[in-house]
Amino acid sequence: VPSRPRSRCRMEREGGGGSLFFRGLQNRSHEKMKLRTRKSTLYLSQQKSTGRGGDLLGENIYLVLFTIALRICNCFLVQTSFVPDEYWQSLEVAHHMVFNNYGYLTWEWRERLRGYTYPLIFASIYKILHLLGKDSVQLLIWIPRLAQALLSAIADLRLYSLMKQLENQQVARWVFFCQLCSWFTWYCCTRTLTNTMETVLTIIALFYYPLEGSKFMNSVKYSSLVALAFIIRPTAVILWIPLLFRHFWQEQRKLDLILHQFLPVGFVTLSFSLIIDRIFFGQWTLVQYNFLKFNVLQNVGSFYGSHPWHWYFSQGFPAVLGTHLPFFIHGCLLAPKRYRIFLVTVLWTLLVYSMLSHKEFRFIYPVLPFCMVFCGYSLNNLKLWKKPALSFLFLSNMFFALYTGLVHQRGTLDVMTNIQELCYNNTNISSASVLMMMPCHSTPYYSHVHHPLPMRFLQCPPDLTGKSDYLVEADIFYLNPLKWLYREFQNDSTLPTHLIIFSILEEEINPFLISNKYERTAVFFHTHFPERRTGSHIYVYERKLKGKLNMNMKF
Repeated sequence: VPSRPRSRCRMEREGGGGSLFFRGLQNRSHEKMKLRTRKSTLYLSQQKSTGRGGDLLGENIYLVLFTIALRICNCFLVQTSFVPDEYWQSLEVAHHMVFNNYGYLTWEWRERLRGYTYPLIFASIYKILHLLGKDSVQLLIWIPRLAQALLSAIADLRLYSLMKQLENQQVARWVFFCQLCSWFTWYCCTRTLTNTMETVLTIIALFYYPLEGSKFMNSVKYSSLVALAFIIRPTAVILWIPLLFRHFWQEQRKLDLILHQFLPVGFVTLSFSLIIDRIFFGQWTLVQYNFLKFNVLQNVGSFYGSHPWHWYFSQGFPAVLGTHLPFFIHGCLLAPKRYRIFLVTVLWTLLVYSMLSHKEFRFIYPVLPFCMVFCGYSLNNLKLWKKPALSFLFLSNMFFALYTGLVHQRGTLDVMTNIQELCYNNTNISSASVLMMMPCHSTPYYSHVHHPLPMRFLQCPPDLTGKSDYLVEADIFYLNPLKWLYREFQNDSTLPTHLIIFSILEEEINPFLISNKYERTAVFFHTHFPERRTGSHIYVYERKLKGKLNMNMKF
């Protein structure tokens, strides 16, 4: 037995090269076996992950379902009004398209400044509900908003997928977190605003935009989405000018990009818009040109208010970013050079919009996703203060989101429930009529009533003739409300059965209310921050007379 080791030692001494070769073969075989084991393990783990739920929209199905569920909750937790356009440029138009025996179109549609492409989405929903016999007022209110919430969820997931490609899953998670907890995104992303759809299309287009490290770059797809955003809201092109210029500058085959991608996409999209508007306007109309001419070249938007040039930098942008602002600044200092184009896009958009006198928070909503990239970078690089920063960011944004979504400016929607009850629970509905003595377009209209109830509100179309002393009906009313009422309703038979006013107006028109036997029947909270014409509460007054009234309200 002991001789075998000695002979082996002798073999090693006499033929050391052969034994080393033998051991090398053994080691190699073991490495191959290990490698095959790793491959099979990876394959099995992929199978397990697929069996665990699979992918949807390129992401784990549980992440997709979580995002959709969150945006649905977001939808139901936003019960306040923001701006009139979320109703008057979408739902009211859609309601008029489907139920054209009653409804109302604002002056923009008479002047053909708006296109029917975006309202057509909601008109299609209304038409389907109508054909199914399910066109109840609650479904007409909530289904369009749920559809917008679903589109916003898809955009959120696309932003996450993009950052996972460009960086890694950890950075993508922080960007995703910043996107989901942004108070202004929460406030806007389920509203039926053209700005919301513009933001959704911008994020999805960015997913296909040719960025360094992106695996899904596709010029036709991203340019199609940009063109669609332009069709829906022509000013969407402002944000994309730096990005389009960068793509053109870096493209080797510039002529091919223009002739075989940009021009065909633009032609098809514009033709689609022209055909839709031809059907509903009854004549060929290039609404994008009309929109830019009125709002940019002629600056008609200033009729609805103007702000100093620095407003976006001093108030608008900081307010929209909220408590994300310090993280955005920190992220701008840390982010790699390839993200400079995002920062340039944000600054460019703010500068261009600053040149227009009429400014609103929602106009710069589409730059928020770009800002979230820098905020996510900031969080990813925080070490010592990460947990306090996350808690601060989440809690502060939750407060603003819930307050603006559930409390601030909710009265103008709550009062519509009172009108709905008037329509569906009143035996004398045939004689009922409503006058809204509030700043024009304060409330939704027939899309939130869905009944041919005679209603009237104070008009405020801008002057398109150049008169220096031009005053809209709403301004004339607020100069002397009591005088306006007595002049407008000289005959009792023309008096409306119901008046809706802000609380600040009650004392001024009280003689008219008493003399015509109006009694307050409902009170709705509206805001903690009343303004010049907007009160803290909304009052509903009903005219109390014995016997049946024969009302013939003036329009």
